[in-house]
Amino acid sequence: MTLSPPIGDAWLVIPLFNEATVIEDVVRHARRIFPHILCVDDASTDDSATRAEAAGAVVVRHPFNLGQGAALQTGMSYALGATDAAYLVTFDADGQHRVEDAAAMVERARQEDLAVVFGSRFLDDRTRPGLLKKVVLKAAVWLTNQQTGMRLTDAHNGLRVLRRDAAKALDLRQNRMAHATEIVLQLGRTGLPWAEHPVHIVYTDYSRAKGQSLMNSVNILVDTILK
Repeated sequence: MTLSPPIGDAWLVIPLFNEATVIEDVVRHARRIFPHILCVDDASTDDSATRAEAAGAVVVRHPFNLGQGAALQTGMSYALGATDAAYLVTFDADGQHRVEDAAAMVERARQEDLAVVFGSRFLDDRTRPGLLKKVVLKAAVWLTNQQTGMRLTDAHNGLRVLRRDAAKALDLRQNRMAHATEIVLQLGRTGLPWAEHPVHIVYTDYSRAKGQSLMNSVNILVDTILK
């Protein structure tokens, strides 16, 4: 694999909660392309924050567990206020996102003058989520599209590229998984140009052991319905 040259005008924003097993490797690998990484530690009970810092990330800590939506909002607000980043990339802490996909999405945003690039695992057949997970995710996508008026194929993918003006438009209030629908709704209302980009979500033994493969999808669906 040929790595892209470092992207200095983009910051990865990573919500972090009890990922001490993998976060150091995730950050070290990502920093080969994205030298600027911000982790928002959502009151982890392990040494996730310390490991992220050891790998070279800037870490902001929540004193209490507030949820992934709150962690994302904290991270975006910090990056917008403390840096001159042209792009913010939301990126998961568990190793399921590929840094080369994030780099390709930033490059596409730059070349096509896009304010938002949503990652989609359903634009090609590289991602193998399993039948039940796929059904649950597709149901959540349909509900999100009905609520927001957008027409996405994968509305709850945590890998997104936000140009600075798009990130400034976000004011997330949903702290649990419903924040993914809220992001789509708020970005859609801006009228800014957007596109989806095919990405490969890697379901690892680690993430499956934590129950993320299916339960996160169920949580997404439930929170979307209750939103």
